[in-house]
Amino acid sequence: MQEVATTMMSGKGQVVIPEGIRRSMGWGPGTRFVVAGKGDTLVLKALQAPKLTAIKGLIEKVQREAKQAGLKRKHLAAVILKARAQ
Repeated sequence: MQEVATTMMSGKGQVVIPEGIRRSMGWGPGTRFVVAGKGDTLVLKALQAPKLTAIKGLIEKVQREAKQAGLKRKHLAAVILKARAQ
């Protein structure tokens, strides 16, 4: 793994991550990051969507609570439309 390289910031504030580092990290076009900076240090953390199995318990809880509240799919569609309009 290539761990150290140099790069330069463009006039638009863009920084190229050297190819060897991108390859070793498995980053490609469209990879999204959280960016944190303090002092002269910048940290990039690649974002990854959680696996469905990681949120399975939350999905089941929401489904139980929706059923207990008497919510139907038609109610959900109306709420989504309202939220998108805001």
